[in-house]
Amino acid sequence: MSDEEQEIIEAEGEDIDALLSSEELTPEDTTDHMLWPEDLFDLLTTPTSAITPGHDPRPGVADADLSPEEVLERYWGYTSFRPLQRDLIESVLQGKDTLGLLPTGGGKSIIFQVPGLMLPGLTLVITPLIALMKDQVDRLRAQGIRATAIHSGMSSERVRSALDNCLYGRYKFLYISPERLGSTLFRTWLTELDISLVVVDECHCVCQWGYDFRPSYLDIPIIRQELSEVPMLALTATATEAVVEDIIRELAFRPGYTSLKKSFSRPNLSYSIRLYDDKSAMMRHILSRVEGSTIVYCRNRDMTRQIAEELNAVGVSATHYHAGLTYQERELRQARWMRDEIRVMVATNAFGMGIDKPDVRLVIHMTVPTSLEEYFQEAGRAGRDGGQSYAVMIVSSSDDQTLVRRLRDTFPELSYVRHVYDQMCNFLSIGEGEGLERTYDFDIELFIRRFRMRPIQTRHAIEIMQLSGWLDYHDDDSRSRLKFLIPSSRLYEQSVRPDDLIRAILRSYTGLFADYVTISEIDLAQLTGYTTDEVYLFLLDLTMKGILHYIPQKKIPRVFFHIRREESRHLRIPYEAYQQRLERMSERIGAMRTYIGTDDLCRSRMLLGYFGEVSSSPCGACDVCLKKHPSGLTQHIVDEVKVQLDKLFLTTDLPSYPLASLVDALPFHPLDVAKAVRFWAGELEDAFILDGPHLRRTLDK
Repeated sequence: MSDEEQEIIEAEGEDIDALLSSEELTPEDTTDHMLWPEDLFDLLTTPTSAITPGHDPRPGVADADLSPEEVLERYWGYTSFRPLQRDLIESVLQGKDTLGLLPTGGGKSIIFQVPGLMLPGLTLVITPLIALMKDQVDRLRAQGIRATAIHSGMSSERVRSALDNCLYGRYKFLYISPERLGSTLFRTWLTELDISLVVVDECHCVCQWGYDFRPSYLDIPIIRQELSEVPMLALTATATEAVVEDIIRELAFRPGYTSLKKSFSRPNLSYSIRLYDDKSAMMRHILSRVEGSTIVYCRNRDMTRQIAEELNAVGVSATHYHAGLTYQERELRQARWMRDEIRVMVATNAFGMGIDKPDVRLVIHMTVPTSLEEYFQEAGRAGRDGGQSYAVMIVSSSDDQTLVRRLRDTFPELSYVRHVYDQMCNFLSIGEGEGLERTYDFDIELFIRRFRMRPIQTRHAIEIMQLSGWLDYHDDDSRSRLKFLIPSSRLYEQSVRPDDLIRAILRSYTGLFADYVTISEIDLAQLTGYTTDEVYLFLLDLTMKGILHYIPQKKIPRVFFHIRREESRHLRIPYEAYQQRLERMSERIGAMRTYIGTDDLCRSRMLLGYFGEVSSSPCGACDVCLKKHPSGLTQHIVDEVKVQLDKLFLTTDLPSYPLASLVDALPFHPLDVAKAVRFWAGELEDAFILDGPHLRRTLDK
């Protein structure tokens, strides 16, 4: 089937670990590989007049002549901004390059949409997720705001038409993926467009050594040459101090830039770790204790389906979501969950970005993420309305070693990287001294099978080769997929032919009746004795009969060599391509291992500390704070009293201090404070003693 015939049902790209059914969805996967109908955005209902949630403060006055608060009220119905929003908007309106760090739910879109309406020209929004483009364009159009997007499902003619409309002022907002910046067509138009603001969403992706690097983001600084006077607004929800420095440098911020950070503290969100090997049992227990809309995160696609089936079987309404589903399936499941028709969404990390559901009460992680950045962003989708919410990670005894294995798989031994290079050249019949600036079709799955390579490590080895400058590898989601549309009991009907092909499919793959499964026509041909062309035609015929749905591969992956073949031992692997990335990922995984392995430090304080924010008080809501202390109190009361005692002895030289003043300074019952003070008096007897109603310093203090 052609791209035009199947755009609506093409799935998003699969990740580097796809051969083991795990998933790490990347933004470039969702933009380049997920094809939408060409007229998707134009089919969105655009009302003839604006839908105004509030009232227009100054009817008939142009947006450019309003204050930011008046624009906010006109289109969104609010009369005041959330913390930090106004400061960031003011910086943009002053023409400064601006970096805003706001945790998930901090209202990032308002920060560029308000000034975008006030500025005279077009606002160019670079965002990694096509689903987020759709969501925001939909919302803006529903409010009478002119917006469009250029996405991978559009033909060249449609792209030109959209750019024409931007050129002649039809739109105020143009959404594109970072990959679009590499398009010759778009770059040609760029200097002709009247762009007043460039917005880089999820800007942490520009950091090559960060947790979520996207190579296409490195094309963004190039546009500064054409738009040197246009302010740039960069936004993200997760970035350490080191990543912030990288963002400012990589995006070439001009002198006088603004960098503002909202506190990552979420007082309404309780973080917890549950140590339990039977994760499913613990998940069901948690769901029975916490009511409301829920997201359950997994890495494995099959696991999402299995957990959803398990929950439905015990009376908990659930559905699953991952990048292998069709567009219609994803949209339907997401819509039902958003409307609270389904309580639990079991998903890979393909789900969540751009999903504006404020009343999620619970986020459960069934598998441990590889970084605290990833965890913080996903957990932060709970409680965006300010209501009490919970983020629970269920950890088994084997998860720590799983993290170690992920690091080893992502950075295989250098000898293995060189071995993969040698075998690739053999597979492609490239002789010594050959291959320079040549492109080869490269069926990576056949290569892995034929040479018995390690699937995950092989793909990461190719990534290291790319970063080392040896080659470029292009995988356009080339693997074929299929799903049975009829129940297994009907496969024995007379019309379902050929039998041997059906049997080969059933023997080779599982989950075929629930989801799309990646297949290999070559393998099926070998099992049945047919040619690959015959397998292809049989599968098309079965699709036409409604027995299954077959999505053929679109393109064969390609590899372009920047070097001539030579002995791999002579090829250089730069420090930045391997060792530095290894060290950074090791640090991130180390931080996650510490987080899941620590049971005596407040979870919220640990997370805030990781992002460079000092919290002087325990949160009082996480599993550590709420656990019972040997004194009989909860841990956070004991810890908070210790914090106050430390402050007291650092800020006063008085020989004694009234216990009543300490009680007044803390939001706990006086008897609990006194009990905690007695505990610390015993533990810190060299610092103070409890003398009736006073705390008295010991001698020499």
